[in-house]
Amino acid sequence: YKSNIEIHESLEGPGREEDVKPLSLTQTVIQIGLLDIVFGLDSVITAVGMADHVEIMIAAVIVAMVFMLFASGALGNFISKHPSVKLLALAFLLLIGVSLVAEGIEMPIPKGFIYFAMAFSIFVEVLVLRMAKKKNYTSVELKK
Repeated sequence: YKSNIEIHESLEGPGREEDVKPLSLTQTVIQIGLLDIVFGLDSVITAVGMADHVEIMIAAVIVAMVFMLFASGALGNFISKHPSVKLLALAFLLLIGVSLVAEGIEMPIPKGFIYFAMAFSIFVEVLVLRMAKKKNYTSVELKK
């Protein structure tokens, strides 16, 4: 749901001004906390599904957290410079959400299809970024 709303706002802008209510600091912190809990649980569940030993699961979660802490600044700067990458990441979240719902109703989408779609999308995005770099402008300037 959240990625769908973000994609819509990225493309269309926020709704009418009277419909948009700014969040308070407490609401913002709670929203970020809930999203962190959801994605943190997702990492733990993935680690549990991929490893048989508790020590490996714990190590995987710690390594992922440390990596996220150190990479967040550079990644944030890159995404600010190339908003199309943010849109692609949101689309991936939407794709994964649809896949999970499909599995939940016992109509799973084969993982190969999902991985191929994601790999092809990344390939196209890399081409777009290379073209933009070659022409010496960022995707923000493509809008102008």
